[in-house]
Amino acid sequence: MAFKGRKVSGRSLALLGLGIAALLVLVWGGDALSWARDNRVVLVQALVTGLLLGGVYSLVSMGLTLIFGVLDILNFAHGAFMALAMYASFVLVANAGFDPYLSLLVSVPLLFVLGVLVQRVLLARVMDQPHENQLLLTFGLALLIENALLMVFTATPRTVEFPYAQTGIPLGFATVRGPLDVFGAVADLPRVIAFLGSLVIAGGLFYLLRRTSLGTAIRAVAENPDGAAMVGIDVRRMHMIAFGLGTACVAAAGTLVLPFLSLQPTTGEQFNVIAFVVVVLGGLGNVVGALVGGILIGLVQELGGAFVPGVDKLFFVFVVFVLTLLLRPQGLFGGKP
Repeated sequence: MAFKGRKVSGRSLALLGLGIAALLVLVWGGDALSWARDNRVVLVQALVTGLLLGGVYSLVSMGLTLIFGVLDILNFAHGAFMALAMYASFVLVANAGFDPYLSLLVSVPLLFVLGVLVQRVLLARVMDQPHENQLLLTFGLALLIENALLMVFTATPRTVEFPYAQTGIPLGFATVRGPLDVFGAVADLPRVIAFLGSLVIAGGLFYLLRRTSLGTAIRAVAENPDGAAMVGIDVRRMHMIAFGLGTACVAAAGTLVLPFLSLQPTTGEQFNVIAFVVVVLGGLGNVVGALVGGILIGLVQELGGAFVPGVDKLFFVFVVFVLTLLLRPQGLFGGKP
C-alpha cells in the first residue's frame, strides 16, 4: 500500500543491493566470504538479531510514515512520544505491579488520545504554513517532552524485569522458555515477543487501512484532501485520527522493547533517527515500505556490526541511507519525486 507512491520496482531493489554489495567488496573483498564461512554461527546470530530488531523498527517507522503520508508532516517528536509511552508503562509496572505487556492496554490508548489532542490543538494551527514551521513545532515538542521526563524521572536509567524469565510462557499445551535456539543462534524471549507483537500490530494497522471504511477515508485524505472533502469526508477528523494512530504505533513499539532496553528520557532519539532512515528507504508515506525497510535496516545494522566489529553499527545504517538518496531518492516503494 502506498499513500504517495507506486509499487516497488525490481530495478530499485537491484540498485540498492548492488550498491551495498559493491561497498562490501571494496572494503573487504574476498576476505568477507572467507570470514562468513569460518564464522557461520556469528553470521546466523546477526541475521536473527537483525530480523528481531527490524520488526520493532518497522512498527516505529509505520507510525511515522502514516503521519507523513496523511498530514504531510515530518514528526520530529515521534521518538519523544515513544519515550513517554515507555515511562507510562514503567510507572504501571513499578508502582501498580502491571505485567509490562498488559500495560499496552493503557499506553497505546493513552498515546493515541495524546496524539489526537496534539494534532488538534497544536499541529492543526500550522497545517497550511511552510514545512519549516511544522518541523520546528514538532522539534520543540520533542524537547518539551524529553525535558519534562528529565525533570520527573531524572536521567537515571530505568529497567523493567522480564516477568517470564524464570517461569517461561505457558501456552496451555507447552511452556516456552528462553532463550530460544534458532539454527544455532540465541533469540531472547523478550526480543521474540517484541518482534511478533510488532508484526501483529503492523498487520492490524494494515487491515484497518485496507479493509475498513475508516481506512478508506484516511487513504482518500492522503491521496486528495480536497476531493475527499467534496465527497463528505471530514478531513480534519482524519488528520487527528491518523496522527493518533501513528503515535499509538510508536507507543506500542516502546512498550514492547521496555523489558530488554534501558530507559532514559532520550531513549526514543535513536529510534527516531533510524525511523527516518527507514521511511526514506521505504518511500515517504508508504506503510508497506516502512515495514520492509525496517526489516532491511535491522539486518544491515547487525550484519554490518558482525562483519566489522569495533565499528558503530549505525555507520552501516547511514551508508544505506546515503546510497538510497543517491540511487533511489524516492525510496524503494516510492514514486518519482
